[in-house]
Order: sequence, then C-alpha cells, then structure tokens
Amino acid sequence: MADTPNGANGNVPEKKAEPAPAKSVGDDGLTPAEKKKRAKEEKQARRAAEKAGAGTSTAPVTNGVEASNGAVQPVGESSSQAAQQQQPAQVPRAQPRRPVEQAAAPTSTQHGRNPSTATQPPPPRRRNSQSVLPAVPKPASKPPKPKESKDVPLFSHLYAAQPRPTLLTTPKDIHPAIQALGFQYSTYAICGSTARTAAMLLAFKAAIADYTTPTGTSLARHMTTHFLSPQIEFLKACRPISESMGNGIRFLKKAVVEIDPSVDEGEAKAYLRDSIDMFLRERIVVTDRAIATAAVKQIKQNAVVLTYAKSSLVEKTLVEAHEAGTQFKVICVDSRPLYEGRNLARTLGRRGIEVEYTPLSGIAHAMKDATLVLLGARSMLSNGRLVSRVGTASIALHASHADVPVIVLCESVKFTGKVALDSVVLNEIAPPEELLLPDTTPTTTEGEGEGEKVKTLADWRDIPGLQILNLMYDVTPAEYIRMVICEYGSLPPSSVPVVHRLANEGV
Repeated sequence: MADTPNGANGNVPEKKAEPAPAKSVGDDGLTPAEKKKRAKEEKQARRAAEKAGAGTSTAPVTNGVEASNGAVQPVGESSSQAAQQQQPAQVPRAQPRRPVEQAAAPTSTQHGRNPSTATQPPPPRRRNSQSVLPAVPKPASKPPKPKESKDVPLFSHLYAAQPRPTLLTTPKDIHPAIQALGFQYSTYAICGSTARTAAMLLAFKAAIADYTTPTGTSLARHMTTHFLSPQIEFLKACRPISESMGNGIRFLKKAVVEIDPSVDEGEAKAYLRDSIDMFLRERIVVTDRAIATAAVKQIKQNAVVLTYAKSSLVEKTLVEAHEAGTQFKVICVDSRPLYEGRNLARTLGRRGIEVEYTPLSGIAHAMKDATLVLLGARSMLSNGRLVSRVGTASIALHASHADVPVIVLCESVKFTGKVALDSVVLNEIAPPEELLLPDTTPTTTEGEGEGEKVKTLADWRDIPGLQILNLMYDVTPAEYIRMVICEYGSLPPSSVPVVHRLANEGV
C-alpha cells in the first residue's frame, strides 16, 4: 500500500521535542539572576561599611565594587566590562559553558570578587566595635587666656556699664550747657553736692530757654520724656547724681507736669525758669545762710575746730564766725586723690584764720588738740547715718574715742528716705587711675637679670591679682554724731526721717 500523507488520515504530524532554551551566560560566567543577587550583596556590603565607619586602612566603597587593584567598578556597568577594562590580558573572552545546575553553586564572584582574584584572601574587615573615629587635630597653639577683670566683685553693682562720655561720644540731642556741665562733673571742676545741684538747675534753666515744642504736641507732654530725660541720663553717665540733685530733678519734673497744656509756650517756659530760681533761693541760698548762723553759735572762743575735706557750709560757717570776732583755730584734714581740704585751707588762710593742714594719716595726733568737729554731708539717711567723703567715718570714730562732739551741717534737700548700714550698697566708684601717683616707684619685678622688665603701680592692669578700688563716700554710724544742723534747727540723727517728710513731701 502506498504511503499516504499524514494529513490524509486526519492526523496531525507530531513535532519533535526541542530542547529547553538554556539560560544566557555572560562572558564572566554569571547569569542574570546571579548578577542581581550579586548587586544585592554589594548594596548590603556598602550599607554595612557606612554604618561601621570604615577607617583609612580599608579601601572606601563608593557607588561601585572594589576591584583587585583598588579601582572602583560602577554598579551600572556589567562585571564583564569592568574585567575587560581592568585586566584584558588575564581574562579570556570565551569560557567553557557550565551546566545550569553548576551555575547555582556558590562561587567567588557571588561574594563580590572577580574570578581573577578568587585565589587572593579577602581584605580584613573591622567589626562595628572597632570603628575608627576621625582624629581630632591638635591646636597649633593654646588659645589666649581671657583677660582678667579688674573690677572688685563685692562692688560690681557700682561700676558703670559704659565709660564716661567724651566729646566724640556725646549724643547730638544734648544741650551745650548740659554737655559743658557734664564734663565739669567728670573732671571735678564742680565738686560738692550743693554746688553740683545749683549748677545743674542753672544748666536746665538755660536749656529750657532754648527749647521749642514740636508741632502737634504740648510742652507738658513732650518736655519731660523727649527733652529732659536725655539731658539727665547724660549727667548720670558723667557722674552718679546725688540726693540733692535727685530732689531738684523731681521738683522740676513736677513743675512741668503741672503746666496746663493750653498755656502759651513762652509763658510756660517763663514759669519753669521762675520755679528753678525759687528752688535755688529757698532750698539752697537761704537755707545755707540759716544753717551757718546756727552753727556759728557752736564755735567758742579759742576753740580748735577740726574739719575734713571741703564743705561749702562748713566754709561759710567758719568765715562768719571769724567775721563775728571769734578767735579759733582750724585743723584741715585732707586725703587723696581730690585734696579738697587744700582749697579750704587756702581760702581760710586768705581770710586771716589760723589754719593747720594735716593728712588723714595724722588724724590720731590732730584729734588730741581738737575741741569741735564740723563735717559736711552728701546725704543723711533715714536711719540717722551720714554719707560723706570717704574718710569721714574714720574722723568721727577718732572723735568719739576722744570725746569730741561731732556736728553735721546739712540742708534738708540732702535728706533721703533710703537706709544703709555700710558703704557697699550706696556709693560711687571713681576711676582707679586717680589714685596713681605721677612718679610711681617699682613695686614688682619680673626676673632678676639685667634688662628684665620692671613693673610699677602704673602697670596695675597687667599685674595678676591686683585690683584698685577708688570709693568716693563712706557711711558714718549715727552713734558717732552728736547733732545735725539744718534749716529746721538742731536735731538728733534720729529725727532725720521726720524732717525728710516735712521738707520733701511735696517734691
């Protein structure tokens, strides 16, 4: 029977089974699955290296795989291309194909190493506990030591925050009369509480005469805040204000507030100038005359009056006693750095009064001849204590031991409601350079050889541990004071708060 085609019987001819396509293998012998697994392992290795903070001994891993010669193979390129670029002579282009079953066996290439480096030992890895931190570079030189503060800590609250103003640092809104007065305060050309108060009020009087009220406001609303306050702050920067100056400032501010806003500017300024004249006349001029008249009665014939520094009231009293025909002798005790008693001794000597001038260190000897002590005051506190030039407490102490009466001459404008037990809370600190002598002698030396630097007291800022304190005032206890003479009469120190309420209740 002839053979018929398969289609004639309706049977579909069977196709021969073709072998399954083998997985493609690259030139480096890795299948795509192995390459993917290898890339995953490389990524995990990079993360572990970043967390461990590998040191410089281990080659850094960036965005590729480290080759055997230290080069970095980018991740985007295949391993075969990197091997051809790095070692073209050692890696053959064609390698015998391996069965699929053998491709799954672990090889050295699956652990991140090329076939050419499979025989080399892996580089040592550091454990997480052995991570190397970056070394901190040592400074080339030691930082400079902070400059030593020359302020005495106990009196740190008394030091001025800013240095005394000069012509270059003076604000432009300061009146010329106030500016000149402030510089006179700083140089002690005007010294003494009474003299400073009178000069301040006269300077305010000149400044008010040049004042002009801005448009849209009144004198009473604008003058205190925008005109007087900057002038007062400038005077405070030159020197702290005294109690009498504070009472004068409060009196002036009260007079400004009491002005009716509807009053003409010229009339209001005239009222303020008249108020200043009235304050000076009633609280200083007439008061000083009354106090001096009462104090003259305390000076007896052939008395020896001891005084300290210079007080305008004490000077007026001694001059009036001499003009009244009383014969007496004056002992002027003085101290550095202002030497105020020198001017008092010169003035009394020109008047024909017998004067003996002695330093504060000789007070013990001078007190043996004294029969009366007259002292001025910066202020009288409500607890009966006296605030005056530093050294006054020593004078009163020696007088108390020698049973010599101490009389204080003080206007009621200097009375205050403040209380102090020592010289720490209420005081004024002057520049330390004022205590230095012009011809200072060597005090300390550095080294013993020739040519070594010799330090004097003028170099006190460069001498470690040395501080200079220049206090202006001290506090005298009330038990050392026999009497206080004011315009209200002679009274004990315990009556100071009563007179303060009577005299300054309207201020």
